[in-house]
Amino acid sequence: MTTALHMLRQTDHQKNNHTFLCSSSTALKSIALTGLFGSFVFLQFTVLGLANHAGEGYLTHGQRDLVYYALQVFVILGYLLHVLYSRFCVEKHIRNAVGYFVCGLFCASATWMLAAGTNSLLNVIASMTAALCVGGIGGAVHCRMSREAAAGERVARCMGFGSAAAVILQYLLQIRRGVSPLLPVFMGTAFLLLLFMLKSRSPETVAEKAESPEKTPSRRLVSSVLIASAFILFACFYNETIHHLQIQSGYTAANVYSWPRLMLVPGYLLFAVIGDRKNGKYVPIVSLCIMLIALLNVILTGNSGTYWLNMCLFYFAIAAFTSYYLLTFWRLAPGTGHPVFWAPFGRMLDSAMVLLTGAIHLSELPAPVVLSVDIAGVVLVILLMAINGDFNLSAATPETLPLLTPKEALDQIRARYSLTRRETEVLRELVLTEDKQTVISERLSIQPRTLQNHVTQIYRKTGAETRAGLTELFHQCQRRI
Repeated sequence: MTTALHMLRQTDHQKNNHTFLCSSSTALKSIALTGLFGSFVFLQFTVLGLANHAGEGYLTHGQRDLVYYALQVFVILGYLLHVLYSRFCVEKHIRNAVGYFVCGLFCASATWMLAAGTNSLLNVIASMTAALCVGGIGGAVHCRMSREAAAGERVARCMGFGSAAAVILQYLLQIRRGVSPLLPVFMGTAFLLLLFMLKSRSPETVAEKAESPEKTPSRRLVSSVLIASAFILFACFYNETIHHLQIQSGYTAANVYSWPRLMLVPGYLLFAVIGDRKNGKYVPIVSLCIMLIALLNVILTGNSGTYWLNMCLFYFAIAAFTSYYLLTFWRLAPGTGHPVFWAPFGRMLDSAMVLLTGAIHLSELPAPVVLSVDIAGVVLVILLMAINGDFNLSAATPETLPLLTPKEALDQIRARYSLTRRETEVLRELVLTEDKQTVISERLSIQPRTLQNHVTQIYRKTGAETRAGLTELFHQCQRRI
């Protein structure tokens, strides 16, 4: 009797330890991904923020405008170079050499931008180099987040919280009272964290769980590109206008880097909350609603209160549109023929639209013309979303699809969580029967201790804490959740 009680207490103790380890592992994974993306966004914001001052006191207003658009070109080139790097750098030593070179180049250019003045040609060159490296490093980050999305991770939560933290940190260190002396320290820390996270990959959650992704229909890809383009177009008019004003006023009368930038935070947090619900089904509709609000940004008046209100709406819309194209292309990319290209496509599209609107001088067009273009964009987005079924929240959701057979559900769980054949057999007995483990061990012709080891591994890999949790996981898989 005493021995049985001792074994029961030991089993409960092991189970409690296992529950704690599983929850801790899941939390650490989520924190790591949030840190990965947040570090990149912080570096991107701070470096491009510094680069926007390139040539100040050295170049004319018109030349600085050209530098701004040139930065967008170099960002796009950086992403495209990462695509080529991923495709043609097969040898590991070559990949490592290229990676170390890009990292070294980024550190050197960022250090020059922080240490030297803006009134020189070298500062302009350093800014272009940093923008190129931001694109290259960003390509690796976006691809990682896309693979995590294919593996079933909650990337919206990581994207939202990471971006919000990056905005707050940048505001405190670079915007609120000028460039803080602590900025280089935080940039160096973020860079090291970024490198560590990119170098270490979790095989359970990236490679094995992302097997055979569902093929992305070309129609869906095209419609997503058009919707994202319309969203970005909404922001470009105001962004271009403020950019011209801030250069002319020397970042005093108008400055896109000011306190309304903090409105990015609630925007990102909103999508962190809704972005993973029903596999992102709410993201397009919420983005459309914010797009309608963003129509107010078309008309700039001389009233100071209206100006700052428009700035707040502008940044809230920026967070929404950015969240839309990031989450959309992260989820679509694994099913395409070129996932390395499509994973960061939203960010490349953003820079491309800035170049397009700059070429047609969008901010110089009469307000009624811009308003007409925006209304046409709203109509286009509504039509595309209707065709995609985005307004029907129950369409193409797991609840409306036929249930998977038990074998199909078990096969999916096995692939998703990298279960062995024997672990899958044990899982089948646990979720399809109510038999005790002694009965299951006899049926499978294995020792009770061996069975317990298999059960422990199943709990560890799936994150379930109880047999009821495994059963719920099985039913969710049957319902395609």
